[in-house]
Amino acid sequence: MVNEKDYQLVQRCLQGDESAFEELLNANKNQIFTFILRMAQNAEDAEDITQDAFVKAFRKLGSYNPEYPFITWLFRIAHNTCVDFLRAKKPQSVSLDDADSPLDVPEDGPTVEENVAFAFQTEEAERLLASLPPLYREALLLQYREDLNCADIAGILQIPEGTVKVRLFRAKAAMKAKLERLERFAKR
Repeated sequence: MVNEKDYQLVQRCLQGDESAFEELLNANKNQIFTFILRMAQNAEDAEDITQDAFVKAFRKLGSYNPEYPFITWLFRIAHNTCVDFLRAKKPQSVSLDDADSPLDVPEDGPTVEENVAFAFQTEEAERLLASLPPLYREALLLQYREDLNCADIAGILQIPEGTVKVRLFRAKAAMKAKLERLERFAKR
């Protein structure tokens, strides 16, 4: 589903109307900045990354495919810019088979989705989210904060949809395990 207003703004921008890009920027900057801030976990870095992402978007505007939502295209650029920045700042390797990712999650009690949805409403959730490996944190942010489906997330991250589902599953399992540890600690 293409946003006609975004499409018209992109067309105007491609024809040299600088105010059209400013409109696109203003319509999307908060959402993109918030996403990058949660990934970078530093406001100054997030500002730099956001600015770089929008410069790249402006330069690559001709490659935008109007068959897809503009925000999805913009998230992909923001994701790539953030990943490049974080790699340059601090190389880290995160394995999907990380031992810290519990896969044996009990099925009793509230569902993982209920726990994760509740957790996102608390301050503690931000700390828990920040403690996740970037691969998992990003998938959860895109699904729960940006309300994107697996297909859109796969497009942004340029990975197969199945990989997105695995990352989401593992992220939810890790969040649930961390929440359960907090509950046990709080009961002491």
